[in-house]
Amino acid sequence: MDQESANQTRISEFILLGFSNDWGTQVVLFVLILAMYFITVLGNSLILLLIWLDSRLHTPMYFFLSVLSTVDLCYGNSIAPQMLAHLFSARKLIPFNSCVLQLCVSLALGGSEFFLLGAMSYDRYVAVCYPLHYTVIMDGGLCVGLAASCLVAGFLNSLMETVITFRLPLCRNVINHFACETLAVLRLACVDISFNKVMVAISGFLVIMLPCGLVLFSYTRIVIAILRIRSTRGRHKAFGTCASHLTVVCMCFGATIFTYLGPRSASSEDKEKMVALFYAVVAPMLNPVIYSLRNKEVIAALRKLVEKLR
Repeated sequence: MDQESANQTRISEFILLGFSNDWGTQVVLFVLILAMYFITVLGNSLILLLIWLDSRLHTPMYFFLSVLSTVDLCYGNSIAPQMLAHLFSARKLIPFNSCVLQLCVSLALGGSEFFLLGAMSYDRYVAVCYPLHYTVIMDGGLCVGLAASCLVAGFLNSLMETVITFRLPLCRNVINHFACETLAVLRLACVDISFNKVMVAISGFLVIMLPCGLVLFSYTRIVIAILRIRSTRGRHKAFGTCASHLTVVCMCFGATIFTYLGPRSASSEDKEKMVALFYAVVAPMLNPVIYSLRNKEVIAALRKLVEKLR
């Protein structure tokens, strides 16, 4: 055990392999990731600004959306700047402590987002199934409590996974990834990682499947409620309140389930990188776009802001 501990303490930094050593590929990736990162920051910041300025958006749905945008902003900033800097670095180095912090923060924000999507599905369930009691049920205390619970749950799950990952004796310091990610770090261990795999599976179930179960329950009840509406216009209006959230749910849950719960193969590491890139950079960019383009209230608030600026 002492020898294993010594192996671990000798590692002061990690080398990230990234995507490719080809200069042309790195330039293309830099331009694409920079553009997506810019849209992520601009889009989510704009969503937060509109919700803050327009009193019509001071509702439970937009409260959760503002929390989701904040999480997306923080998540993007925890990975994208380092990724951009490393695309032009010959050796993609990250200190040991920075790697631990990045893993912990990204896991906490990612887990919190899943729980938030589950809470948002409950909000939509109440809005569609109990419209007359919506403001009474989804009062300020419940909304803040749900959001805080989502963040705390994400942090506790991240803390557990980070601790059991970096307590392992690591024999190598070359991570086949563009960031410090649980499965990539576990492959560096020089001991049996069966326990860690079980814990990652349990973590995946709690963070992914429990919110997913809440989403399925909520939308099953929502669909039943919508089918009972006689007018076509009423059905479209009820479904319209859920369309943006459902799109984001399918996108985020689908990508992560594919990564962590899908079958293993020889190319699993490359697939993990691509899906992780999608979730770390593409999803935070698409979330505000989806909510903006499919939401008349957000578009109206944006037009109002533009008119004021003029």
